[in-house]
Amino acid sequence: MGWEAIFCLLVLGLVIAGLIRNISPDALLLGAVVLVTLVGIITPEQALSGFSNTAMLTVAALYVIAAALRETGALEELGRRLFGRVKDERAFLTRMAGLLPALSAFLNNTPIVAMFIPIISDWCRKHRVAPSRLLLPLSYLCILGGTCTLIGTSTNLVVNGLMEETCRMSPASAENLYPMSFFELGRVGLPYAIIGIIYLIFVGRHLLPRRREPMEELMSSSREYLVNLLVKPQCRLLGQTIEQAGLRHLPGLFLVEVTRQEQTMSPVSPDYKLLAEDVLTFTGVVNTIVDLEKIPGLVPAEDTTYEAEAAKRSRRMLCEAVVSPNCPSVGKTIRDADFRAHYNAVIVAVHRGGQRLTGKVGDIVLRPGDTLLLRAGVHFRRANRNNPDFLLVGIVEGSRPLRYDKTILSLFLLCLLIVLMVTGIVKIVVAAFLIAGLMVAVRCISITDARQSVDWRTLIAIAAAFGMAKALVESGCAEAIAKLIVGATESLGPYAVLAAVYLMTSIFTETITNNAAAALVFPFAVAIAMQMGVSPRPFVMAVAFAASASFITPLGYQTNLMVYGPGGYRVTDFVKVGLPLNILLMFCATVLIPWAWPF
Repeated sequence: MGWEAIFCLLVLGLVIAGLIRNISPDALLLGAVVLVTLVGIITPEQALSGFSNTAMLTVAALYVIAAALRETGALEELGRRLFGRVKDERAFLTRMAGLLPALSAFLNNTPIVAMFIPIISDWCRKHRVAPSRLLLPLSYLCILGGTCTLIGTSTNLVVNGLMEETCRMSPASAENLYPMSFFELGRVGLPYAIIGIIYLIFVGRHLLPRRREPMEELMSSSREYLVNLLVKPQCRLLGQTIEQAGLRHLPGLFLVEVTRQEQTMSPVSPDYKLLAEDVLTFTGVVNTIVDLEKIPGLVPAEDTTYEAEAAKRSRRMLCEAVVSPNCPSVGKTIRDADFRAHYNAVIVAVHRGGQRLTGKVGDIVLRPGDTLLLRAGVHFRRANRNNPDFLLVGIVEGSRPLRYDKTILSLFLLCLLIVLMVTGIVKIVVAAFLIAGLMVAVRCISITDARQSVDWRTLIAIAAAFGMAKALVESGCAEAIAKLIVGATESLGPYAVLAAVYLMTSIFTETITNNAAAALVFPFAVAIAMQMGVSPRPFVMAVAFAASASFITPLGYQTNLMVYGPGGYRVTDFVKVGLPLNILLMFCATVLIPWAWPF
């Protein structure tokens, strides 16, 4: 082993150590590529080749598409229809197992998990179920579904991009490393996912902890607002009883009264049937008020233009502000204060410390110290940060209204994307950018939001990992490690070597990131196959499956990290549930991969 290979191993060791210490993957991998380029192991062109790789570019476009589906409420509406009437934890998990893997097969896992965390958390609060019982399965199910198609996870695209690049650089390998077809991974991915789902439903769920959501513990100290919501003629709750509409046991929110044609009912019977123009008065926490506002046709009674300005509404959000003694609106009712004319914002709800407010929001006389929930434009906070009339508390997360008028259109474009990718009419990267561009063009998502939806840090990490993988090959490091693994396992047969490659990738995935693991182990897998004189395709496929199968730590896969906080998990929870699953899937992959792609 020459000095170049030893240097690459040392750099790789530093990258792994840094990732274990939670240093940003993009910074580490980019720094590693710069180091191997400075000493001359690879050229600057090779170091930067990952930034033009089609796999990395496809992932960027998929981020925009998923964000557009989130902005239009397409995923949320789908979740509501499937989970809305489920009352039992096991039944909910079964529904998740039927929906999430199918979704994640065609969409990137990260935005799906981001969308379903609040949906599942809300269901848990309403049904008094600990979110820790369902959020970890959310991540695991999306990971399993992502193994079924080429675009199911960015890891598959990274491996496919490396295969394409290897074919260009080494035509002798082209026979066995041709690019994947859209459903090729499904030969193993489908049974692989089914086995994982069966484990989660019948075994894994019994190992999950029961912990209260952190926000639930803080519920008692949250500000309690008074809000009036108007039932419009197009509201989906129309004709339902209070019980059927799910308005009776809302987390942190109480239905005080219903006003119909100047007649007020309080307390409200669970059998009370909702009609158009009913005004519902709630008191409670802001998070549940935000959730209610997302129901199409249920609008703030004080904002008369809420429905009429659907396109503009998507650029508005909720923020909290405390009224100062200098505010000219003090002593006036909210209706007379004409807040919209003065500040270009509408008062949606009011909180007054130490007092439960009742009646209509418009009739409340403002006092110094009142906290207002305002519906305002995206620039409201910046324009009024020094306004002496009130003190801005902050923006309410997730409060921007969804573009339900574009839901059907966004779903149509998603179906078009799948058709283009499956039929191969155009290349996958072209199809992804075409649909992402159409999402922006038809205003399913704005240009600014599209730009912000892209996880640039992940893309930089992927591109840099391509450069580091090239350095491992050019330095001879991949070949040296391949000889070591083959020497230790060759006598046991190709199945043992395949299991070793899967295990090595799995260890890398749990300690660094899935995309980096795939890019770094890929050259080792190809070199091992060449050493044995067999087809490299089964070994490359083992890398693809193992790099996605991160279940043991929250650091190995971004969706695990996303549910870690909201579920109140500990690292031991991942080990307890994920280790048996990892072992089970490694055995399945070792048996199934040679059947689908013979040695």
